[in-house]
Amino acid sequence: MMGAASIPLILSVLQEGESYGYLIIQRIKVISGNQLEWKEGTLYPILHKLEKKGYITSSWKTSESGRKRKYYKLLENGQSVLAAEQQNWQSLNQIFSKLWLTQINSI
Repeated sequence: MMGAASIPLILSVLQEGESYGYLIIQRIKVISGNQLEWKEGTLYPILHKLEKKGYITSSWKTSESGRKRKYYKLLENGQSVLAAEQQNWQSLNQIFSKLWLTQINSI
């Protein structure tokens, strides 16, 4: 599931506002009820891919503790991609629901 869902998950988190890698990982962990626990090695290649495609942008900022962090922000292109992804996932959800309901009723 991670492969197909990773891009819409990340874009959805960034739709909530600008964020940095560790916080994105924690947000996904929380909203998934601890079912998805990503490592930095999983997240950063996807973030770089999204940035290269022009869906997100990044900038270095210094936190209150003085630590430099790379923050990611959703761009207009990314918002459009997210809207298309949301439509696709809603359609797939409806298809699976119908399919599984049919299977349950035939048992």
